[in-house]
Order: sequence, then structure tokens, then C-alpha cells
Amino acid sequence: MPMFNPKQLKGDFPILKRQINGQPLVYLDNASTSQKPNSVIQALTEVYSNHYANIHRGIHTLSEEATDLFEFTRLTVAQFIGAQPDEIIFTRNTTEAINLVAYTWAAQQLKKGDKLVVSALEHHSNLVPWQQVCALTGATLDVIPYTEGYELDMEAAKRIINSKTKLVAITQISNVLGTVVPVKEIAALSHSVGAKILVDGAQSVPHMPVAVRDLDCDWLAFSSHKMLGPSGVGVLFGKKALMEQMPPFLFGGGMIREVDQFHTGFAPSPYRFEAGTPSIADVIAFKPALDYLNNLGMQNVFAHGQDLYAYAYNKLKTLEYVKIYGPQPGPTSGPVLSFNVGKIHPHDVASILDQHGVAIRAGHHCAQPLIDRLGVPATTRMSFYVYSTKEDIDVAFEAIKDVYAKLA
Repeated sequence: MPMFNPKQLKGDFPILKRQINGQPLVYLDNASTSQKPNSVIQALTEVYSNHYANIHRGIHTLSEEATDLFEFTRLTVAQFIGAQPDEIIFTRNTTEAINLVAYTWAAQQLKKGDKLVVSALEHHSNLVPWQQVCALTGATLDVIPYTEGYELDMEAAKRIINSKTKLVAITQISNVLGTVVPVKEIAALSHSVGAKILVDGAQSVPHMPVAVRDLDCDWLAFSSHKMLGPSGVGVLFGKKALMEQMPPFLFGGGMIREVDQFHTGFAPSPYRFEAGTPSIADVIAFKPALDYLNNLGMQNVFAHGQDLYAYAYNKLKTLEYVKIYGPQPGPTSGPVLSFNVGKIHPHDVASILDQHGVAIRAGHHCAQPLIDRLGVPATTRMSFYVYSTKEDIDVAFEAIKDVYAKLA
């Protein structure tokens, strides 16, 4: 299909009609969370108005309708990433999905002398759980660095991932630098030494085509709220044979086969990992978000994000007082751009941009070790999505010049 028109898409998102501080909203904080189209908002209303009941438990009409809609989302998610429905587990978010693997596989499998490998690009959600696993098991944590060009150091990766490595946990797109990581190559390298690989897809699945069979990842974690869907819904893909070997993460209703007073038999995967009543309406309303992205075409979504990155990068490069933290525009650049304005604290930059109606993020972005490596206390970050335009970047650019004029 031809490239979509983001200016037209803005009309599908009610919140983008808002004004902030008397200015039209320019929303450039999409790496944190995305806005929601009418179809998602209407789906939530429809579920609560006409189809709401608990799932997998009742034989009455409402329960059967809700169950069918819930499982239809599971099928849609599976198709979106090229998996099978029984390989899709619903969690609350990416963080919980990663913790599920940490405590049901890694904490059981790793031991002293084993190595767990992450990269220097990781969000805390794909670092802190592995620190805890290493503390529990006696395994050691090793870190793949990035290059001076803000790309993953693949030569270092080849040295670090070795026969002692049991798990590699790595992001596909950095939420700070926008760096696109060659996870297919990392997966092949991991499997060549007998290690498993978990991919943090929180930033990649919303923005680029991701096919789990092509990547050959063992696990993939991502969240609905970063890809036009409701919050409170995460996804863990896991290879079926692997997930069937893993014990449950939480215990209670909805994840059992049978129970007597002193023994419990657990349901097969994925249900053994979905204890309790889930976010039913939010999962159901995730489907229209996936439909929206499918209609746009994920290759188009990715090309749009890279185009906006290049446009913003090249504009900011013209300001001698702006320092950019990210790769040159090209195959390894994604829809996230971090920068600083002179010696002005990023919180002050964000505050003044907000006065212009521009919403960006400032801080360590839940990636303190990476920010420390950059040698700064924080960065300012703009991030793009399907409704972002070059005109949005132009507004932010002029606001950045105003920041420097006022505070430098």
C-alpha cells in the first residue's frame, strides 16, 4: 500500500485536538506511551456496554462472548508477530513479561559459573530482573557495549557471548538512543553456543515488522499501550516447547487443570501463566489497535519513523548548542531521538517546550546505566509515531531555540 498520511491520521486520535497552554498539542513522547484512536476507545465502550463478563468460566452468553473476543485478540497478536496462539501469554506489561521468564526459567536454570548477557542499551525492565536472577543463582552478568556511533558493538558481542552464556536478554530498539539492534544476528550467535535469547520488543514491535520465526528468538516481550492499545496489557511470546517446561509464575484461579486439598495440576501454556481475572476489556480493545497498524502496514510505519528521525536529526544538527545522542540516520536508527541543549537541564527544556504545547520526555528514561555511560545526568527525548509529522518537529525545533534564548 502507499505511504500513509500522518496529517490525516491525526483526525483518528481525539486527544490530538487538545490545546496545551493555549497551543495545539504536539505529542512527541511516544516511546513512553502512544495515544489511542477512536476505534480503540469505542471498543472499550462496546465491551463494557454490551459484552462484559468474566472469561473461560461461564456458560452463559455474556461469558462466552467475552471469551471469544478475548481469544480473538490472542489470535490477532499471534498473527501480528508470526506466532501460534498458544505461544501468546497476556501479562500486565513488558516488565511483567520479562519477570515471568526471569523467575520461571532463568531462576530455575542458571547456576554459579553461568553467564547472563545484556547490552548497555537496556531499559531497567530488561536489566534489574536479571541482576536479581544473578544474585539468586550466583550467575554473572556481562554487558555488550555500544560503539562511538551509538550502535551495538557486534565484535564485543562475539567475544562476550560464549559457552558459559545461558541467556542473552536484549532490546531490539533502544528507548534512549533509538538504535536498532541486529537481534537476528544476536539470536544466531546465542544459539550457536547453546544459549537462549529474550528480546525486549517494547519499542520495536510497535514500530517495525517483527516475525518471531525469522528472528528465531525464544521469548519476545512487548506492551499494548505503546502501540495504540490500552494500558494494562502486555504480551509474552514463548516457543511452545520451552513454555511447557516452565512452571507457573502466579498461582490461583484460571491457571489450573484440577485441584484437591493437597495437590494442584496446572493448565497447559499459555493459561498456566494467566492466573486470576485479566484486563478483559483492555485485551479485547487491543485488537482494533493491531488492526489499525496492520492497515497502515508495519513496513510503512517503520519507514515513517526513520524518516522523522532523519528529519529531526538533521534539523537539530544545525544548532551548534545541541548535542545528539544517537546513530546517524540510516538502517540502525529508529523513531527515538535523545539530545541536550547546551548545559541547560533537560527538565528545564521540557518545561519550556510544554509552554509551547510540545510534550517530550526528560530524565534518565528508566535507563540510568546508559545515561551514566553518556556522561550526563539526563537527556531530552523526542519520539515519534504514526500520527507524528515534520510540522510537529518544526514546532519543537522553534521551541528549542526559544529555550536556548531564554536560559543559555
